[in-house]
Amino acid sequence: MRINILDGNLTKGPILKTLTKLAIPIMASSFLGTLYNITDMAWIGLLGSKAVAGVGVGGMFTWFSQGLSSIARMGGQVQVAQCIGSGDREKAHKYAQTAVQIALYMGLIFALFSLIFVRQMVGFFNLSDAEAYNAAISYTQIACGLIVFSFMTITLTGLYTAQGDSKTPFVANLVGLVTNMILDPLLILGPGPLPKLGVIGAAIATVTAQFIVMGIMILGIIRSKKENVLKGIHLIGGMSTKYLKGICKIGIPTGIQGMVYCMISMLITRMVSGFGAEAVATLRVGGQIESVSWNTADGFAAALNAFTAQNYGAEKIDRVKKGYRVSLLTVGIWGLLITLIFIFAPTQIASVFFHEPSAIATAINYLVIIGFSEAFLCIELTTIGAISGLGKTNLCSIISILFTSSRIPLAMILGNTSLGLNGIWWAFSSTTIVKGIIFTGTFFWITRNGRLQTTLSSRQ
Repeated sequence: MRINILDGNLTKGPILKTLTKLAIPIMASSFLGTLYNITDMAWIGLLGSKAVAGVGVGGMFTWFSQGLSSIARMGGQVQVAQCIGSGDREKAHKYAQTAVQIALYMGLIFALFSLIFVRQMVGFFNLSDAEAYNAAISYTQIACGLIVFSFMTITLTGLYTAQGDSKTPFVANLVGLVTNMILDPLLILGPGPLPKLGVIGAAIATVTAQFIVMGIMILGIIRSKKENVLKGIHLIGGMSTKYLKGICKIGIPTGIQGMVYCMISMLITRMVSGFGAEAVATLRVGGQIESVSWNTADGFAAALNAFTAQNYGAEKIDRVKKGYRVSLLTVGIWGLLITLIFIFAPTQIASVFFHEPSAIATAINYLVIIGFSEAFLCIELTTIGAISGLGKTNLCSIISILFTSSRIPLAMILGNTSLGLNGIWWAFSSTTIVKGIIFTGTFFWITRNGRLQTTLSSRQ
C-alpha cells in the first residue's frame, strides 16, 4: 500500500528547518537523559566515593543492556523510516510491531539473567572495598531486574523518531526527569520520617522514572489522532521471520557495537580499579559528565538517522548529503563548546560530584584530557547516525569496534608509564579523535561520485 505521510515527512521542506524541528526535541530529550544520570550521581556523591564507585559498576550493566536494546531500536527506526520514505505504511507498521516485541522479550531475558548471575557480574570488577561491592550488588539487582522499562522506552523513542515525531518522547522524558529529581533526595537521603535507602533509593527512583516515561509514550500512541505506525500493534504473538530478519540485519551490528564498546569499558574499568575506588568513581562520574556532549550529539544523530533513512528511501541523495553537512557543523560547534568548558572549568565541575580533595584532583585530570576529544566525539556519533540511516550498520560496527578495541593495549602501555592513570584517560581521548576523523571520511567516501545512487539501484 502506497501512501503519502504528511505528518513527520522529512523528505520535503527546507533541510535546516526540517532537521532542526526534529532534532531539537531529541537533543533536549537526550540532555534530559544526561540530567537523569548527573542528578543521580550528584546525590549519591553525598554518600561518598565508595557508593559512587558501586553505582558506577552497576551502571555498567545497564549500559551494556542498551547495546541489546539498540537491536530493536536501530533496526526498527531505520526500517520504519525507510518504509515511510518510500510510502509503504503497511510494512512500516509490521516493522514497528516486530521491534517492540523484540524489545519486550530481550528486556525480560536480560532481567532474569541479571538476577540469577548478579554476584558473578559484579565480581568481574574485583572491587576490594566491601561497601562499594554491596552498593554495586544492590543497584544492579533493581536497575537490571526491571530493565524492561528501559528497553521499551528506548525502542519506542526510536519508532516515534522514525515517523518524525520527537516531541512526544521529549515530553515523556521531561516528566520522567522531574519524577527522578523529586524521588532522588527523598529515597537516597531519607529526610524526615522517610528511610535512608542510599543506592537502593537511587535505583528505585531511576526505574520508576523509566516506567513513567514508557507509560506516557504508550498513552501517546493510544490518544494520537494522527497517522501512527505504532497503533494496533500486538505485544504477544508470533513474529514474522521476514520482518525479524529485516530488523536484525540493521540492528545486530549496532547492538554488537554497543555491547563490545561496553565490554571494552568494563575491561578498562577493571584496569582502573587497580588505582583505587576513587579512580573507578572518577571514571564513572566522568562518563556521566561527558554525556553532556555525547548524549546531545547522539540525540542529533537520531534525528539525522531518521532524516537520512526517509530521504534515502525516497531516493533523494542530494538531500541526504546536505543534511549531513548541516548536522556536522551544528554538532561540531557544540563539541568545541564542551571542550572549552572541560579544559578551563574542570575544578568547578568536579567539585559538584566529589568532596574529597584527592578525588577532585583525579577528576580534574580526567576532564582536561577528555576535553580535547569532545568535538571529535560529537562528529563521530553524528556520522554514525547518518551512515546507519543508509542501512550500513555493518560498516559502522567494524570501524567502531576496531578503533575502540585499540584502547585496551594503548591503555595498558600508557598506564604503565609515568603517566599512570592519566595514560588511561589519554587512551580514551586519542582513539576518540581518530574515530571522528575516520567516520567523517567514510561518509564522504560512501556518498561520492554516485556511489550511493548505484547502491539504491541495486536494491530495486
